[in-house]
Amino acid sequence: MVQLIVGKKGKGKTKQLLDKVNSEVKDISGSIVYLDKSTKHMYELNNKVRLIDVSRYMIENESEFLGFVCGIISQDHDLEQMYFDSFLKIAALEGKDISAVIEKLDKMSDFFQVDFILSVSMDESELPEAVKDKIIVSL
Repeated sequence: MVQLIVGKKGKGKTKQLLDKVNSEVKDISGSIVYLDKSTKHMYELNNKVRLIDVSRYMIENESEFLGFVCGIISQDHDLEQMYFDSFLKIAALEGKDISAVIEKLDKMSDFFQVDFILSVSMDESELPEAVKDKIIVSL
């Protein structure tokens, strides 16, 4: 399953994402990975959540990002959830159509049984129709 937390920059998406991951970690038996553009939120995350600073891995396009995500999944068979903060930035999708990437993440989710929760810095009205059904929070 892919879920989206959407809203313009500065509307509180990261706080929503952090609250969600920290509440989910209590109820989940597998592992959780949190991808971000920096380590700024390290101390706001439960210590059971693995934080990965994506900026250190020189990802230049969405294909490299999807390969990176597959690499993480391949190394952790207990992985149940992945959180993507600043999704457009870490996936190199700023100013691009996100539909194809969301569709691939959806297929990966079904195949590997990993849920993806993304914070997307776009207003709900700017999102492609194909992904609007995945919105769980709109700020």
